[in-house]
Amino acid sequence: MGSHPSLDTRRDPALAFRAVPQLSLHSPVGDISVSEEDGAVVAVDWGWGSEQHATSLLRRAREQLHAYFDGELTAFDLPLAPLGSAYRQRVWQALCAIPYGATRSYLDIAHAAGGSPRSVGQANAGNPIPIIIPCHRVVLAPGRLPRGATTHLGGYSGGDGLVTKRWLLALEAHARPLLQPIPSAAA
Repeated sequence: MGSHPSLDTRRDPALAFRAVPQLSLHSPVGDISVSEEDGAVVAVDWGWGSEQHATSLLRRAREQLHAYFDGELTAFDLPLAPLGSAYRQRVWQALCAIPYGATRSYLDIAHAAGGSPRSVGQANAGNPIPIIIPCHRVVLAPGRLPRGATTHLGGYSGGDGLVTKRWLLALEAHARPLLQPIPSAAA
């Protein structure tokens, strides 16, 4: 059979699967599981985790997510450690700077983080901590509907896709007053 060792013996021990603490919650966009490693949130996944470990950080993340979905929290305060390239890290930092209830275009994020709108879209799709790192706040630039696109929202890879993105954007839009104050003539 040659001198090639089996895949199992060539496997790098550092790449071996290692379970990390995870805690799940029910949310309006489906069941969500939050994972922690080395004292930081590393993932938010859709679905219910098979093993539940209620560490203090994961309980805090669950409480903040519940408050977010209840419309009571507009900024998360959690240590985050998403795994990704230096470029993706810059994109995710730019996403965290988008204020609650606001949106930015893929082009805006490309200007802030470098790259192109397409590379920003790929980084968004690879965001391991959706909702907390608010990739749902990134939309297409007005008037720039690429061939094949059916909405100005762009894409969304979490939950039920665009249905979930629309729900998250609507949740945050409710925080804005329906009627804006009329500027006074003296202003």
